[in-house]
Amino acid sequence: MRSQARVVVVGGGIAGVSTLWHLARAGWQDLLLLEKSELTSGSTWHAAGNTPTFSGSWPVMRMQAYSLEMYRRLAADPAHGVTYHVTGSLRLAQSRDRLDEFRHVTGMARAQGLEFQVLSPAEAKELYPFLELHGLTGALLDPLDGDIDPSMVTQALATEARAAGAEIRRNCPVTAITRGNNGYWQLTTPDGVIEAEHVVNAAGYRAAELGAMVGLDLPVVTMEHQYLVTEAIPELEERPGLLPLLRDPDDSYYLRQERKGLLLGPYEKENAKAAWLDGLPEDFANQLWNDDLERLEKYIELACARVPILGSVGVRRVVNGPIPYTPDGLPLLGPAHGLTNFWHCAAFSFGICQGGGAGKIIADWITQGEPEWDVLSLDSRRFTGFATRSYTLAKALELYENEYEIGYPTREWPAHRPMKTSPLYDLLKTEGARFGARGGWERPTFFGPASAETPSFRRPGWHGLVGEEVRAVHERAGLLDLPGFTKLEVSGPQAAAFLDLVLCSRLPKPGRVSLAYALTPQGGIRSEFTVARLAEDRFYLCSASSAQHHDFDTLAWHLPADGVAIIDVTARFDTLVLTGPRSREIMAALTDLPLDNAAFPWMAVRTGTIGSAPVRAMRLSYAGELGYELHVPMEHVREVYGRVMAAGQAFGLRHFGIYALESMRLEKCYRSWGADLVIEYTPFEAGLDRFVDLTKPGFMGRERLIARKEAGFRDCFVPLLLEDGDGDAVAVARVLDGEQQVGLVGSAGFGHRIGRSIALAYVTRSHALPGTRLEVEVLGERRAAVVASEPLFDPENLRLRG
Repeated sequence: MRSQARVVVVGGGIAGVSTLWHLARAGWQDLLLLEKSELTSGSTWHAAGNTPTFSGSWPVMRMQAYSLEMYRRLAADPAHGVTYHVTGSLRLAQSRDRLDEFRHVTGMARAQGLEFQVLSPAEAKELYPFLELHGLTGALLDPLDGDIDPSMVTQALATEARAAGAEIRRNCPVTAITRGNNGYWQLTTPDGVIEAEHVVNAAGYRAAELGAMVGLDLPVVTMEHQYLVTEAIPELEERPGLLPLLRDPDDSYYLRQERKGLLLGPYEKENAKAAWLDGLPEDFANQLWNDDLERLEKYIELACARVPILGSVGVRRVVNGPIPYTPDGLPLLGPAHGLTNFWHCAAFSFGICQGGGAGKIIADWITQGEPEWDVLSLDSRRFTGFATRSYTLAKALELYENEYEIGYPTREWPAHRPMKTSPLYDLLKTEGARFGARGGWERPTFFGPASAETPSFRRPGWHGLVGEEVRAVHERAGLLDLPGFTKLEVSGPQAAAFLDLVLCSRLPKPGRVSLAYALTPQGGIRSEFTVARLAEDRFYLCSASSAQHHDFDTLAWHLPADGVAIIDVTARFDTLVLTGPRSREIMAALTDLPLDNAAFPWMAVRTGTIGSAPVRAMRLSYAGELGYELHVPMEHVREVYGRVMAAGQAFGLRHFGIYALESMRLEKCYRSWGADLVIEYTPFEAGLDRFVDLTKPGFMGRERLIARKEAGFRDCFVPLLLEDGDGDAVAVARVLDGEQQVGLVGSAGFGHRIGRSIALAYVTRSHALPGTRLEVEVLGERRAAVVASEPLFDPENLRLRG
C-alpha cells in the first residue's frame, strides 16, 4: 500500500472516477482513488442511466451537456464497449404554465448550443406513436437525451485514468481522516495510512460519513427510488430502433424503452420514503431494497393511460435503490468550508448525467484555482449552518415529492420553515408579510394576501402590490427588515494591508463605506463586499446571506499568521433598511446624530444610539433613494423597530419587501452577486472599473486581470429596456440581433418607478452602444429591446445624495 498521493479521491462511483480521470487528463500525477467496495457499488450501478440535458439551472444544464458530450466520445471508442443510446426525449406539458417553463428552458438550452424544440401534441405523437394525447398542451424535444449503462461508462473512465497513471484501489474503505502537523491530510485505511495534499469526497450517499471525519455536518439524506422494467412488448419487438425517452412531469414519471420492454420510474407526489435515518449500514454495497409497488400504483395507472402498451404485459424486474438528496436537490461541489484542500463532489440525485461534468468542475478547481463555469448555486458551502438533520430530511422529502414540479423563478417552498428569523418575524407576519428564505433567513417578500403568492413565469399576483410598495418608498419612506446579511469584522494592526491583498478595490477612509471585490485567480469576480471602515484598523464587511461560508473562506484562506482577526458576526446583527425622501426626517426624530450632508454624507458610516440601542448606521440605499441601513444588535431590534414605526407615522412610513427592493435596484442597475456578478466576468466587463485599483500590488487575480484587460474584452454589461408584455425576462434569457445571439440576461424584472420592463445583460461590445435596438427572448417570444444608459432611474444620483 502506497503511503502518499497528491490527490486522494474517496468514492468509486461515476463522479469520483470522473474526477480522477479529469485530474489525470490535466497532467497531474500521483493520483489515487479509494473505493470502499467495488467501483459503482453505490448509487451508480443501479441507476436508470437516463441522460437528459434539460434543467432549469444554467450551471446544471452546462454540466449535463458536458457530461453527454464526454460520454459520446467514450462510447465512440470500440475499446470501451459502452452501451449508449441517444434517443432524444419528449417531455410532456398539461398546462400553459408547463409550456412557459419549456419555452424558458428552450431559450436557455439554445444559448448553450442545444437545439431544444417546443412541439404540439400532434408533433409529439409523430415521434412517439403509442402516445395518447388527452390533456396535453404540448411537449419539449431534447434531442441529445437518452440512456447509458452506468457501470460501463464508469469502467471506461477508470480504464483511461489508469492508463494516464492514476491508481484505483478497491475494497479499501477510509476509516478516519486527520490533519497532520505538516498540513497534509492523513487517511487511515485497513491497509495503512496515506498522506495526501488534496482529498476529494466523492462518497455519494456516504458523503456525510466522510465529512464527519473532518468535523463537517453535510446535509445529505438518502431517498428510496423505484423503477420497474416490463416484459417484452410485442409492438416494440416488431418495431426497429428505440422510442424516445418520455417524461410526463405533471403526472410525475419517466418512461423509456429498455430492450424490447419499457422502464417506468415514478417520483411519488406523496408518501416518499427516506432511508437510514438512524445511520447507514456498514456493508450496504451493490444491494437493493425490497420493492414497494403499492406506492407506485397511481403513477403506473397514469402511465398506462398515456402509453397503453405499458399495461399490456407484466413486470419483469423492480429496482428499489438509494439516491442521495440535499435540501435543494443539487450536488455538493467545491471546497469544504473552513478547510484547506478538502473538496466535495458528492450527493448527486442525478449522478449519471451530471457526474462527467462534475469531475471536470472539481479538477479545474483543484488544478486552476477555480472552475471554468460559475457554479455558485452548487457550491458545497451554500448551506450556512441552518441545514440541520430535521431540515434536510423535510426538504429532501418535499423535493422528491415535487421533483417534476414547474420551476417557477420566485417559488418559495414551505417545508421546515421558518428556520432563522429576526425578532420582528411575528410582528411583520401580523402586518401581512409574506416571506421567502434566503440563506435560511426569513425575509419579507411583499405585504398582501396569501393568494397573491401564486407563482408564475408571467406577471405574478403580487406585481401590483409590489408596485404600491415601490411608490410608497419613492414618495415617502419605507422600512424593510433584512436579516441574514453576511457580516464579518476584520481588525488588527495588519487588517488594512491584509484586505488590500484580498480585494482589488481601494479601501475606504475611516467613517466611510465603499463597495469592494475579491477576484478569482483568473481575474473573475468571486465576492462582493460592502466595506465600512470603523477605524484605521477595524473594518465591517457585509455581503450576501448565502455567501456566509463562501466569503469567510475567501478571506480566511489568505489570513496571515498574526496581526489580523476575522470574526463572523452575522447572527449578532439585524439590518433595518429605512429609505425614501422622508427617511432623514424620520431619523432626526430617533437619534442625536448630525444628519446633514456635511456631517453624514452619502456612503458614510456612523455609530450612534436609537433609544437604548447601539446602532451602526450606514447612509446608503440599494433602492436608490435617500436612505440608511441600520445595523442593530438582535436584542435591540424590536425596540428600534418600534421607535422607527412610531416616528414614521407622521411621514407616511410603510413596510416593503425584497421584491420591491429588487425592482428598485434594477432601475439603478445595481449588480446582483450570483446573477450579474459571476466568475466568468471581470470587473471591467461588469462595468465596475471604478472599483478596481490596479496601482495596488499583489491582490489576488491582479496579473491575470491586467492580461485580460490588455487582450480586450468581448462582452460588457448594459441595461436593456424591453417592450412591455404580460411577463418580464428571466435569468439567462437570450439577447438577439436578428438570428445572431449577442448576449445573455443576468437579471430582470419590472421597474415600477419608470414603468418599464428591464433586463440587465452582458452583450458583445459591438452591440453595447446606448440606442442599439435588439431583442430579448421572453418565454419563446421575441421582445423588442433597446440598450439604455445606466442608471435608468435618477442618473445623477440626486436622490441618494439629497
